[in-house]
Amino acid sequence: MNHKKLLAGLLLATSLAAPALVQPAYAEVVFKWANDGDVRAMDPNTLDETVQNAFLGNIYEPLVRRTKTLGIEPALAASYEQTSPTVWRFHLRPNVKWQDGHAFTADDVIFSYQRITSKTSQTSGNVGSVKEVRKIDDLTVEFETKATDPILPAWFTNWPMLPKHWMEANNSATPVIIGQGENYALRNAMGTGAFKLASREPDRKTVLEKNPGWWDKPEHNLDRVEFTVISSAATRVAALLSGEMDMIYSVPPQDIDRIKAAPGIKIIQGPELRTIYLGMDVARDELLYSNVKGKNPFKDLRVRQAMALAIDEDAIVSRVMRGQGRSTWMMWGPGVSGYNAELDKRPKVDVAKAKALLAEAGYPNGFEVTLDCSNDRYIADEQICVALSAMYARIGMKVNVYARTKVKFFADIAYPDYKTSFYMLGWTPSTYDADNVIRDHIASRAAKVGVGNVPGYANARVDQLEAAIAQELDAKKRQGMIDEVTKILQEDLPFIPLHQQGITWAARDTITVTQPADNSFPMRWVTKK
Repeated sequence: MNHKKLLAGLLLATSLAAPALVQPAYAEVVFKWANDGDVRAMDPNTLDETVQNAFLGNIYEPLVRRTKTLGIEPALAASYEQTSPTVWRFHLRPNVKWQDGHAFTADDVIFSYQRITSKTSQTSGNVGSVKEVRKIDDLTVEFETKATDPILPAWFTNWPMLPKHWMEANNSATPVIIGQGENYALRNAMGTGAFKLASREPDRKTVLEKNPGWWDKPEHNLDRVEFTVISSAATRVAALLSGEMDMIYSVPPQDIDRIKAAPGIKIIQGPELRTIYLGMDVARDELLYSNVKGKNPFKDLRVRQAMALAIDEDAIVSRVMRGQGRSTWMMWGPGVSGYNAELDKRPKVDVAKAKALLAEAGYPNGFEVTLDCSNDRYIADEQICVALSAMYARIGMKVNVYARTKVKFFADIAYPDYKTSFYMLGWTPSTYDADNVIRDHIASRAAKVGVGNVPGYANARVDQLEAAIAQELDAKKRQGMIDEVTKILQEDLPFIPLHQQGITWAARDTITVTQPADNSFPMRWVTKK
């Protein structure tokens, strides 16, 4: 026998029988997080609300965006400049692709403007100062404003660009009002962002996957993001503690200490720019949800004053919110341009005076009204409304709390129907400037900018001041006008400011996140070990 041939055969047989050296498989990085409420829709023009804006910001992108410290930096626009007091020129970033491969161009910007300003859009206030949009070429767009707008780029940080070709092909060129219509864009998405929509199960689970063709350099290391709705506070916390979830966005105040004590878990806290407030219908001749017929008690200033004096806000912050807030008497707080601490002095609780004011107004025994609230949006939102109901009972009022998921709550109280008599809401100005609150929530509906003016409040002087504030370049004069609006609101009381709440998230130690003061949650800054 030829021993060399035998040895060669044995070596060959051994090599065939032995397992091949396999490169280790790539481990997909999956980030799982939960919140008590869902994103309302995949269409950015259906609601101007933090959770929805923040979530969709991972898919859709604006011309300019916020940095980790809330500064402004270029995004889909590579640069921009002001060519005259009322004209801004934006140079679009070249070679940006929609997630289906189509090029992003000036046509998409023009389309996005037409869509956000349509009658059914809920977010038109973000371009309220724009008079006209002009395409210069495929990568250059000009915006002409109605008057000088020194903070136009700040408004644009909350205006996502939308794909003209995709929206038109899917019969979604115009947004629909939730509950009054359906279209493809409500449940599907096509953006330019760091992530793309993989699946959508409303009120249960939404999954994102990283966009391999994203124009920017990723700071995240995620392949897949799974967002789950867990409405039960106990179940949500248990999911974090067991390792089922990597993070929970909404942390129940009563569970903070327990979570802090758990191994491998961290609490992430910081101040928020959001103000929580009450609003009263001051427009209708008869309230929708009250036992008073033939008239509207909220049209009487004495009633509104009584409603304000009955509230023990310090008790709400300390007991209901477990210290996660600060009492306020303004519609915007510290960190927002236009805030003035000298005017932020809440009147003391005065039950006796509140009763007397109600009696003077013709309601010695109070009256009955419904207080509309969310139960999955703000810190202890339903519990706060229940506490308010008890406080109002002390002045003879019967306030019935109607708390429901934010999806239903926002749909009820929003434009165009404003189906509420009395409600609690929160607002973070996307520009971090008081004019955002004044324009969106306080300017009259007749001024064509106050889409968020749920009470129907109308004050000609406020409208005049808002128009002037929007274009005033002198900081001292501008602050003086903002202060005048504050004083008018504190006298008229169509709104009752309550507090600025804090931000509390909880995550496993393996997760690194950035927590901006606007409570947004960009996945492009999330890493998982």
